[in-house]
Amino acid sequence: MQTQALQIYAGKTALKAIQDKGFTADMFSAFMGASGGPKWFVLSGLDKIMFSEFFAKAEQKIDIIGTSAGAFRSACFAQTDTKTAIERLADKYSTTIYSEKPSAREITQKSRDLLNHVLDEAGTHQLLSNNKRAVHIIASRCHGLMKSENRIVQLAGLGLANLRNLRSRKALEKSFTRSVFYSGDIPLNFDEKPHISTEYIKLSNKNVHDALVASGSIPIIIEGISDIAGASKGVFRDGGILDYHFDMKINTERLVLYPHFFKTPIPGWFDKHLKHRICRQDNYDNVVLLAPSDEFVASLPYGKISDRKDFTRMPPAQRIPYWQQVIQESERLAESFFAQIESENIANFVQAIDLKR
Repeated sequence: MQTQALQIYAGKTALKAIQDKGFTADMFSAFMGASGGPKWFVLSGLDKIMFSEFFAKAEQKIDIIGTSAGAFRSACFAQTDTKTAIERLADKYSTTIYSEKPSAREITQKSRDLLNHVLDEAGTHQLLSNNKRAVHIIASRCHGLMKSENRIVQLAGLGLANLRNLRSRKALEKSFTRSVFYSGDIPLNFDEKPHISTEYIKLSNKNVHDALVASGSIPIIIEGISDIAGASKGVFRDGGILDYHFDMKINTERLVLYPHFFKTPIPGWFDKHLKHRICRQDNYDNVVLLAPSDEFVASLPYGKISDRKDFTRMPPAQRIPYWQQVIQESERLAESFFAQIESENIANFVQAIDLKR
């Protein structure tokens, strides 16, 4: 199989659909965006063409599901000019500079500044009124120790949540409730085993910015967002805690498109170091996953995709050019995507999803 900058993987149902019908925009009715912070830069070139070109003429409704950076991307995809919105997000995010030892308050305010830059009043109206692109922003409402902003108490809460997760993902609902903030008329429908307690909140002008900031509020690093309008009273934090890369079956009319930094998703934030904790294969039956190839990643500066640790490992004068180089190189993924799906032999480029880590 010819090596491409972008690799295409498909679950059982999705693979058969591509083999039978090729690869077209009308095959999809859902789109997922995972947590990952600056890892997202490697997908920015792909994101710029997803809704501005690939889905541009699609008539079907598309549910867009996102946590953390994936939620910020979803806010771009629901705007009229999606390409420009993604460019604003990539530029502002990649050039963000913090003080030498930033407080949670400083980082939280920078997150709000980023969001205000990406989603202004006009963009907010477009997101809330878009009947073809329904946004589902996932955050985690906290219980017990995780409600505290005290660093020591919060660390204890994270330790307790980690122990609960070792027992089972189900036990995490003692620390968190999944909160799905949605636009459109119908909230996200999905199945998961085991089921984690979930609540649904309608998006509005009064809560959309808070929901987005909450979805990316990394414990300890960023302040939790309290008492979001329309939601249950409480403190909301990063949606990736429960849904880092998603381990759920999206119940949707067609297929799910999932651009991702890695070919192997991880269920939740606490599962990153648990090699035995993998996503269920049947949850990905209807998913087409797009990921940069190992060869593409090796060709990037430092031989890796950008990540949050770069904030502490590199001074701004080193980090910003590196991140912007990753953003520039990501254009190759968009080129690879179109080259493959427009090929007469598209099925030859698609591999079966393997969720083993």
